[in-house]
Amino acid sequence: MAAEQLDQFSRTALQFGRAGLARLRAARVAVFGIGGVGGYCVEALCRSGVGALALFDDDTVCLTNINRQIIATHATVGRYKTDVMKTRVLEINPAAAVEARHVFYGPETAAGVDLTCYDYIVDAVDTVTAKLELVCRARAAGTPIISSMGAANKLDATAFTVADIYETSVCPLARVMRRQLRRLGVPALKVVYSTEKPTAPLEDMAPSCRSGCVCPPGAARHCLERRQIPASNAFVPPVAGLILAGEVVKDLIAQR
Repeated sequence: MAAEQLDQFSRTALQFGRAGLARLRAARVAVFGIGGVGGYCVEALCRSGVGALALFDDDTVCLTNINRQIIATHATVGRYKTDVMKTRVLEINPAAAVEARHVFYGPETAAGVDLTCYDYIVDAVDTVTAKLELVCRARAAGTPIISSMGAANKLDATAFTVADIYETSVCPLARVMRRQLRRLGVPALKVVYSTEKPTAPLEDMAPSCRSGCVCPPGAARHCLERRQIPASNAFVPPVAGLILAGEVVKDLIAQR
């Protein structure tokens, strides 16, 4: 019997097997939030062979995203993140089906998104309201979901771990989510979180997002609306995104 012809997923097949690759190819995964965490998650899902990806984010690439977001370059500033990510995914795997949605997911827009059509959901958004809405609706739809907790104001990329939300500690976002999910009667939620205590952003006299925001006029969400501008870097958010992708891939392969 002739040896099987090599393709871009041949090295992956050595670990997951052809049956595992087939399950990934048939899977539809929705990623909400295509930023420092979500962008790297989408990248890894695509390179792992996930056949269909739905990308949800209403934001455009900002100059200040270049320090940490895989799709952010001087050439992409001002473009919708979902559009840039879709182009990148198709350059990696032209056979992938990619849907780019310019949507800020929340209570006002949730009804327009059918979560039952996905095999897995990744929550990489950064607002509690959006996270709660997504988790509750995913649970109602019977669709598996994994959520990223806080990745900003962190320096230790080795401090991330996977746990149920009710087993988390240290992370301020996870603490808020635990309280709210318990109130809503959600019994469990798989999350990626860091055990590192957040650092405090340094104050200096250099132009900041508050004094020199470069977001385009009329942007749907503006830096000045934030209570605090978070600090971030090139090596922590990507790790959270890659861990998210790894969990999704392993769970999809294990599905029968």
